[in-house]
Amino acid sequence: MSHNGVALRAVTRSVVFLTAGALAVTALSGCSSEDKGSKPLAEQDIAPAARDRVADGGTLHWAVDAVPDTLNTFQADADATTTTVAQAVLPSMYRLDANGRPQINPDYLESAKVVETEPKQVVLYKLNQQAVWSDGREIGAADFAAQWRALSGKDSAYWTARNAGYERIAKIERGANDLEVKVTFARPYADWRSLFSPLYPKDVMGTPDAFNDSARKKLKVTAGPFQVKKVDRKDDEITLTRNPRWWGHPAKLNEIVLRAVPRDKRATALAAGSIELGEVDPEALGRISLAARAGATPGAGPVAGPVAGPGGRPARPSGSNLGAADALRSWALAHEDDEEAADDELSASQKKRRALAAYEREQAALKGYEVRRSLEPAYTQLALNGASGPLADERVRRAVARAIDRKALAGVVLTPLGLPAVPVGSHLALSGQDAYADNSGALGGQDAKEARALLADAGWVPGGPVEKEKKKGDKAAGTEGHKAKRESADGDDGTYIVGEDDKSDDQDPKDHRGSGDSPRHLAQDGKQYANKLKQGSAPGAYAPKGTAAPADAATKVLAKNGKALALRFVLPSGPGSGPLRTVAGRISAMLEKVGIRTEISKVSDKSYFKDHIASGQYDLALYSWPASAFPATDARPIFAKPVPAADGSLNVEQNYTRVGTDQVDQLFDQAVATLDEGKSRSLIRKADARIWAAAGSIPLYQRPQLTAVKKNVVNAGSFGFQTPVYEDMGFLKKGAKPASGPTGH
Repeated sequence: MSHNGVALRAVTRSVVFLTAGALAVTALSGCSSEDKGSKPLAEQDIAPAARDRVADGGTLHWAVDAVPDTLNTFQADADATTTTVAQAVLPSMYRLDANGRPQINPDYLESAKVVETEPKQVVLYKLNQQAVWSDGREIGAADFAAQWRALSGKDSAYWTARNAGYERIAKIERGANDLEVKVTFARPYADWRSLFSPLYPKDVMGTPDAFNDSARKKLKVTAGPFQVKKVDRKDDEITLTRNPRWWGHPAKLNEIVLRAVPRDKRATALAAGSIELGEVDPEALGRISLAARAGATPGAGPVAGPVAGPGGRPARPSGSNLGAADALRSWALAHEDDEEAADDELSASQKKRRALAAYEREQAALKGYEVRRSLEPAYTQLALNGASGPLADERVRRAVARAIDRKALAGVVLTPLGLPAVPVGSHLALSGQDAYADNSGALGGQDAKEARALLADAGWVPGGPVEKEKKKGDKAAGTEGHKAKRESADGDDGTYIVGEDDKSDDQDPKDHRGSGDSPRHLAQDGKQYANKLKQGSAPGAYAPKGTAAPADAATKVLAKNGKALALRFVLPSGPGSGPLRTVAGRISAMLEKVGIRTEISKVSDKSYFKDHIASGQYDLALYSWPASAFPATDARPIFAKPVPAADGSLNVEQNYTRVGTDQVDQLFDQAVATLDEGKSRSLIRKADARIWAAAGSIPLYQRPQLTAVKKNVVNAGSFGFQTPVYEDMGFLKKGAKPASGPTGH
């Protein structure tokens, strides 16, 4: 899921686990005098330029993950691209600033405030008198009312993803004139600023058929700087064009084309000139950075330095004494009696040379791009499934948390990217947001001694008796620590034990590699891999790149009631999941030091969330949540205590760890009904401290946001918390330079 800017409100707070993620941010107002507040760990990186420096016209081709199935953000299958389109073409009453704080959007609102609290909460919106839909009709109370009725939850004919906030409204009516909208709430609602962003016209919200179907494929009526010109599912792109009825600053670009490009193909698409902007992975960052260095070094070729070439093989460094032709001649001289083999080698060498030449051409083209870096308003967490097994015991969950060095894990991911490696201290907000406070002290930092004590208190005994279990196709599972399942060479689903002592010396070490993993991915600097070949085994030998062998390799297996303490660690296996596998390997090594073994199971990206996370088929997992501007509303389903449903199943809402408490639920309920912003913020922080103490999920680090952009594209890139200003995006005028300050909007 890509993150093309930040939505004011996540309609469904979507989970993300690979690259890019989506969605929204922070609380209700500025910090009080008693609250110093925090700052974002990284600023947005968009090459800001005043509007008078931006050329008029042009088309920006923007890579997205997919053309969405729907253009209605309130439907369950809406995605990040749905949000991007809505931001560009529909009204939003509020925008997010650089700290993720909601600010009135003056293009649509003159003011909005609570004008009554007794006997009912009443909010009065005063609309911008110039605000009109693309068909010429004024935006007004009828549109607000239609959206409320559609999302109130009272009419099941509307296929809505959720109705949070709208179900609290009692009525909507016209105010003193057509420019005023009066919203009366049946119950107090602290997060009222989250509503009507985006706002759809009554044409979409007025009937179930229009809501369910007509807005999925097209939006006939819009009210933003752009409008939807074409949705082309054959060519996988959406074209947005200037809205001629837009009353604000006119869009600099003629068109924005949102083009679906797989993430592992984006470097090639950038080099080919088919896109000018798109989020990329660290591998593409490396290629673009290398191209820039090569271009800045006199006499250096486009592939100077030890870089991966086609197929992941090292490219020949510039200035090497042995070129491809020299190597081929040397080989032929050594095997001159085998002319047929020499011909085959010549053909293979020619293919390699052609591939290298194409790669070098791409590298030369990539000199025209740069990578703009920030941090997404989303964090990666370690999820602990508390529904059953060892992790149903809070002491075991806390032991897992106390065994982990969160700062080291953040450093593994963020330091190589030049981003601040600071662990996330809250489940409900990120640094810079009003609600943010580091509440991790409620659980405590890394302490192996304390982790062992918690495990002992839970009855897990080092070296205790373990019943041997036989599994079909395996040797002995459990105490012997042999692989539960061999991973196929083509990267299909696989399971293996991290840190086990596998005594068989005749196995092919390549069997332990995941899809696309080289021996360097298996252990830090390849040292453990070498030890495995020499000695037959090494703790951590099967862990991803960067996993060091535990200092106490002789840690005994913990056991209880004849069962060894081993946790199933489920990970995605796709090409974008390399960082997650690296982090998982580090976590596994940390857990092994306190006697907890992990059984790593790699599954396909397609089934990872649906078949494993949502269904509870895991012990440990890594995935991400977006932060929300309105945590009292949006975060509650994620941490709500699961309750039995009428059919006997467990209703977990979005709480996929299955860990929750009545106290946390009560704190959320109080926060969302408290109109005093300081009190509401305090309640949110108390809820977060209780969530930490329950140890159902452990926030690790804020996700990196890397956006490759053509150098002359301005006011676009890695937006961080802030809502993009689509009308200011464009191409720099010739001779002009980006400004260091804010844009001219």
